[in-house]
Amino acid sequence: MIEAIGLTKRYGAKTAVHNLSFQVRPGAVTGFLGPNGSGKSTTMRMILGLDQPTSGHVTIGGHPFRSLPNAPRQVGALLDAKAVHGGRSARNHLLSLAQLAGIPAARVDEVLGVVGLQDVARRRSKGFSLGMGQRLGIAAALLGDPQVLLFDEPVNGLDPEGILWVRNLMKMLASEGRTVFVSSHLMSEMALTADHLIVIGRGQLLSDMSVKDFISANSADFARVRVADGPAERREKLTASLTEAGGQVMSEPGGALRVTGLPLPRISDVAHEADVRLWELSPHQASLEEAYMRMTQGVVDYRSTVDQKAGLQPPAPPHGYAQPGYEVPQPPETPQQNWYAPPPPGQNPYAAAPDRPAPAAPDLTKRETSEDPR
Repeated sequence: MIEAIGLTKRYGAKTAVHNLSFQVRPGAVTGFLGPNGSGKSTTMRMILGLDQPTSGHVTIGGHPFRSLPNAPRQVGALLDAKAVHGGRSARNHLLSLAQLAGIPAARVDEVLGVVGLQDVARRRSKGFSLGMGQRLGIAAALLGDPQVLLFDEPVNGLDPEGILWVRNLMKMLASEGRTVFVSSHLMSEMALTADHLIVIGRGQLLSDMSVKDFISANSADFARVRVADGPAERREKLTASLTEAGGQVMSEPGGALRVTGLPLPRISDVAHEADVRLWELSPHQASLEEAYMRMTQGVVDYRSTVDQKAGLQPPAPPHGYAQPGYEVPQPPETPQQNWYAPPPPGQNPYAAAPDRPAPAAPDLTKRETSEDPR
């Protein structure tokens, strides 16, 4: 479990994180959300001991990261997939990490297979695409078979197949009782992957609750009502009756009505009393993206001037990071998918086709050396 208590990080006069407290529990995928500049990366760096908090503390399993014996076997992290020596092959990069942590070399080949890079293991990483680099970073995080894993934008650069694989990987790791902490800006992916959400804005906690509760707390459920084709008077009659019954009615493109403030049975009764036949009466709930936008609209630092002029966003608090004393308003309090197995040898999309070898293949398979060719 990860536990942060009163985390604060200042850089001179600027406060990146202010009095932040939360817990990341095992057995669930916890999403870490927030606008750009909200302090997510700083928080994750403090968890991993890369940045020292100005005040407060954060522990993993009850101990600071720097106090963990053989930390790579207990905590795995992907913060920057580009943090790899471009001259090293994927296998040699992982092998060097394994040797530093006392991890058997056999584990290197195992994780290369898990992430689907076994066929390009001896290629130099400088030739990797963004998605291949992400897979290599995930392999490094899994190398020590840790119980706690942190991922910062793990699906960045991945194709749809890769995104599905990462989603299933996160769920599988959590189902094994591990602590999985994932930072992402992809709301649609978080809605499918995360069980719990921690949302911050300007370095302060905005929300700490399940995905379902987060959407309910930050959106208004509504019913979509569609009347049978016919004179427009029927639609107007139903609108007047629903309004009189205490509902709020808005017109939608296509002729449907969006009704809030009334439960579905009451809407059906009102339509029956008004002698208006319905073709549709369905409940609807906002998406995670809509709920997130509503929650964070007042703490966005980087906003288009077009939105400001059009009045699409309310005025934000003073520009910059969180400042002590600034209080962010707080709200009131998916089935397991099958594990995705990497493609077998010969079917890896990242390997060059046998009948059309990559032109640079002979150079990429040469034995690596640190000697100067001059």
